[in-house]
Amino acid sequence: MKVVRALVLTGYGLNCDYETGYALETAGAHSRRVHINELIKGDRIGSREVLEDYHILVFDGGFSWGDDHGAGVLLANRLRFTIGDQIERFIADGKLIIGICNGFQALVNLGLLPGFDGDYHSRKVALTGNDCGNFRDDWVHLQTAETRSFFATGIDRIELPIRHGEGKFFAEEGVLKRLFDEKLVVFQYADPDGAPAQGRFPLNPNGSLRDIAGICDPTGRILGMMPHPEAFNHITNHPDWTRKKEELKRRGSSLSEEGGGIKIFRNAVEYVTGMLL
Repeated sequence: MKVVRALVLTGYGLNCDYETGYALETAGAHSRRVHINELIKGDRIGSREVLEDYHILVFDGGFSWGDDHGAGVLLANRLRFTIGDQIERFIADGKLIIGICNGFQALVNLGLLPGFDGDYHSRKVALTGNDCGNFRDDWVHLQTAETRSFFATGIDRIELPIRHGEGKFFAEEGVLKRLFDEKLVVFQYADPDGAPAQGRFPLNPNGSLRDIAGICDPTGRILGMMPHPEAFNHITNHPDWTRKKEELKRRGSSLSEEGGGIKIFRNAVEYVTGMLL
């Protein structure tokens, strides 16, 4: 039997590993939570966890190293100067990387995104403090952009939760243009009908330029996004689920128990099954 193996990072302030693991399992993968040190020092502490044994690597959300020196900065440096070569080999082997919230911040700091021209070292974009000046914990509407990313296959609009203080996507105008020209923007903040947020708060919760909520690299195999798909793994995660259930009941229909965020992980699992196994 073909098994899609996913590694979810944990340790040093990352705190979304259980939900992420559950979402991956629901999507059909075999998921394992692995402490960062098991990858960095595995040969010295008796761990057999090796990155190359997996098909999907997830940088999950949280507050790695307390976001000291900036969100995701220390996590990025810790990995760059220890297993950076393994991560590059992982990408070269055609495997998948997902960065969510703090994980997205780490991917940006590592230079894995946007990865223009196969350059996975240079930092071209940033995720900075929210324009509102506060940490935001809310639900947002996303519109899928015209994108090359298979992570968004079958998704036109999606509603997901956010929880971050440094989520504003920022880049120079030339970089922004290239992101759209090369179809590397995956999700944008929108209103409930899918119309662009156009920077309006709270539709755009952090002031992200061009309403960008998620991007991919040119291969489409590395995804970074601020909203949390793993946190919408079951319909009861949604604050309005009872109302939605009643609305559908009155129409003679029923509500699926699966949360909308699972589709992103299932797309990843289906890609691995079709391309790598």
